[in-house]
Amino acid sequence: PRVYFGENVPDYSIIGGVKTDSPVEFDYPDDASANGQKNYTYTGTGGVPVGSLFNKLVFAIKYQEQKLLLSNLINKDSKILFNRNPRDRVAKVAPWLTLDGDPYPAIVDGKILWIIDGYTTSAGYPYSKETVLSSATTDALTTNSTSITAQGNKTVNYMRNSVKATVDAYDGTVSLYQWDEKDPVLATWSKAFPGTVKAKKEISAQLLDHIRYPEDIFRVQREILSAYHVKTAGAFYGGQDFWRVPRDPSTFGGNAGAQPPYYLTLEMPGSKKPTFSLTTPFVPRGGRENLSAFAVVNADPGPDYGKITVLQLPRSTNVAGPSQVASNFEAKPEVANSLSLLRQGGSDVVLGNLLTLPVGGGLLYVQPVYVRATANSAAYPLLQKVLVSFGDQIGYDNDLKGALDQVFGGNSGTSSNAGGNSGTSSNAGVADNASSELANALASAKQALVDGQAALAKGDFTAYGRAQDRLKSAIASAISAQSRK
Repeated sequence: PRVYFGENVPDYSIIGGVKTDSPVEFDYPDDASANGQKNYTYTGTGGVPVGSLFNKLVFAIKYQEQKLLLSNLINKDSKILFNRNPRDRVAKVAPWLTLDGDPYPAIVDGKILWIIDGYTTSAGYPYSKETVLSSATTDALTTNSTSITAQGNKTVNYMRNSVKATVDAYDGTVSLYQWDEKDPVLATWSKAFPGTVKAKKEISAQLLDHIRYPEDIFRVQREILSAYHVKTAGAFYGGQDFWRVPRDPSTFGGNAGAQPPYYLTLEMPGSKKPTFSLTTPFVPRGGRENLSAFAVVNADPGPDYGKITVLQLPRSTNVAGPSQVASNFEAKPEVANSLSLLRQGGSDVVLGNLLTLPVGGGLLYVQPVYVRATANSAAYPLLQKVLVSFGDQIGYDNDLKGALDQVFGGNSGTSSNAGGNSGTSSNAGVADNASSELANALASAKQALVDGQAALAKGDFTAYGRAQDRLKSAIASAISAQSRK
């Protein structure tokens, strides 16, 4: 499918024309062709006719471009495409919507559609906290990305994801679908502009498969949740239990910002199966960087869509937060030396997203390490290493499996000697003892993981803390036994 409406496109393009055997629009590179490219003539319904002298003059004045008047390639069937950004097109159709900053493409029924989430907002909802969208939604991703549009300085205290909008990437057709059927604000706008918003039942099955929970409303929700999770008036007005979103440890200096939410497929404690979710960690508000909570929202369309689950850690525990984990990575001599070598020879190290994952009653951190050539600004980063942290253990290897094996005492990559006895009987006895100790330690670790997950599901954080201590001890014993095998 060809993309005529999308992100990072020119302000306007002249397309279409008289159908001939020699189309002139560049389509894609083709070494087999005489001119090194394949050409095409646009046949879609999008665009405004620009073949007449009057239309040429109007658009030449609008874009300050005399070639629109002088070019002999523009004929009576030519069209001009403008307002080609999907978000801008939806804003023209429904200016009463506040739009999410991250449109995303999907293949639906053989077409490329841009999907944009639309919010109904208000600043006049009674007894609700006001928040400024620009500050609530700003993080490292919105600050550094050129494909995400930051929200403006709009004050709201009512916000609902009531509309799912699509833009056809070929002809620019905009469709608005009702998503929240109970939103009175959307119902009012629909009465003011009848026929603008289609019913929710008109969303096709293929389109429904690609709908996800939007990021900007989750950013606002986590901002509110950071204070309004407390349950007593004293704790609220004291503020000692308030949270904040940690700094993204992969950003530095002027590019530094809060860690953005990440889409992950994960299984939360007490869940029966993994779900596609949007996630965020929290640390205490103030100077500390230890983890306070981990929140996820179900992003899969279904009965639990939009359900927020929070794993809150007791204040007595000291689980490392993202910034502390990143510091621990850099403090490990093996990691520091390796990164120093990777940064030499005209290469630059690019740290990927530091992901937080609930695993077996604990929290696992995973961060990819990429290398990119500094001499070529268009070079793609290449995956070189993977960092993993669980408890006090750090893994660092060429791939995820190797790093996990280091953390959990696995033995992938080792080979047994099937050619007979090697070493003395004393060494064999030591190896047997180490193998037995390793098996016992792994069994203890497995049981601690099970107990920890059960404790989290029950909300018994005291038992969870004890299980974490047992898990750390078992992992240390397993690593010690593995080193003596």
